[in-house]
Amino acid sequence: MNIYFVSLGCDKNLVDSEMMITGLRKAGYRIVDEGTAADVIVVNTCCFIGDAKEESINTLLAMAEYKETAVCKLLVAAGCLAQRYHKEIREEIPEVDVIVGTMGYESLVEAIRQGIEEKEDGPKEYLMDINYLPKPFIDRDSMTGGYFAYLKIAEGCDKHCTYCVIPGVRGKYRSVPMENLLAQAKHLVECGAKELILVAQETTLYGKDLYGEKSLSELLEKLSAIEELKWIRILYCYPEEITEELITAIAKLPKVCHYLDIPVQHGSDAVLKRMGRLTDRQEIVEIVEKLRERIPDIALRTTLITGFPGETQQEFEELKSFVRQMKFDRLGVFTYSQEEDTPAAGMEGQVDEETKEARRNEVMELQQEIAFEKCKSQVGRKLEVMIEGKLPEEGVYIARTYMDAPDVDGYVFLESNWNLMSGDFVTVNIVGAKEYDLIGEIAEE
Repeated sequence: MNIYFVSLGCDKNLVDSEMMITGLRKAGYRIVDEGTAADVIVVNTCCFIGDAKEESINTLLAMAEYKETAVCKLLVAAGCLAQRYHKEIREEIPEVDVIVGTMGYESLVEAIRQGIEEKEDGPKEYLMDINYLPKPFIDRDSMTGGYFAYLKIAEGCDKHCTYCVIPGVRGKYRSVPMENLLAQAKHLVECGAKELILVAQETTLYGKDLYGEKSLSELLEKLSAIEELKWIRILYCYPEEITEELITAIAKLPKVCHYLDIPVQHGSDAVLKRMGRLTDRQEIVEIVEKLRERIPDIALRTTLITGFPGETQQEFEELKSFVRQMKFDRLGVFTYSQEEDTPAAGMEGQVDEETKEARRNEVMELQQEIAFEKCKSQVGRKLEVMIEGKLPEEGVYIARTYMDAPDVDGYVFLESNWNLMSGDFVTVNIVGAKEYDLIGEIAEE
């Protein structure tokens, strides 16, 4: 039986999709690249913000058309939207035959079997307790092309930021046992992965629930022992949880990229307090200064939110001054999304969409100047890069440095007479900068 799979949302959701595909493959199903050839279509949905919900709904509706025009017999809605809005899906998208929640991917094979054999009125639901932790497959598939892969080290979140739905959709913080992660990592590397990217709603708390103490630094040590692995990248580190042990591990372990993603969300203490964040501006400044002092070449990425309820012009000016002060290497900005069933949704002073967008654009223009200067400062450096692919018409290779996570950061463009493959590592001299990207030449060695 043929299955067409659509994965939406974040990299953490992508790992869930990979687990689902692994389970389907083990059960004898065949994954196909076109919906027209599929007996079953699975959409792993997202609902983190309004735009993600809209994309998920539109995708489900688009996939539903295959039930009319192609061979599709079963449409499955899985993941966050399916968990959060299963009642609404039942009522408003009757073409959906099966609903699988965020912790239900172990049930997907049985759900499809039953869905095909036991047609019922309305979709059959597979909604596990959101605090259940499925056992991740060790021999899991990768949807990223093979030369890099995401390793989800924990599920859920205990922070309860006032704007966020994640604890209500994915439950409390649960770390994946270290032995499972190491086995997954070895399998992914054996299958060709040169870079592992550690993800979770929050990576910095890894192990606290299982081992009684934060254990990310220990995990990094053990991952570093995998021989063919070249890079380990860490995303989603909450600033208040960054320990001396973690900083030391990043500084001393050669395979750990000098790169951290630290979502700080704002630069005004008043806004940070309304968000339910656990750090104030000065504490964020101090941890960034400590990271840059201990690891001088570290690249820091962050995300910010504009238009949070009650955000005054003065608080927005504080955000801009914070961006100027911090000079983050990489920075993304989201407009606030008013999510039902969150404390922020009921706060007074909701900001209109036009103002949110205008403020977002203003911060991005400010960061653009910083980012362009950061790029120019790289000219003259000799860096090891990983080949991502090639632009055949231009004869130019695309690569990434340790400072660049896939899909969100910049690239290095270089010409070479060598026949390079995705996943190859080469040393380049940085000879130019163009906006967010770099120009490189193969170093003669």
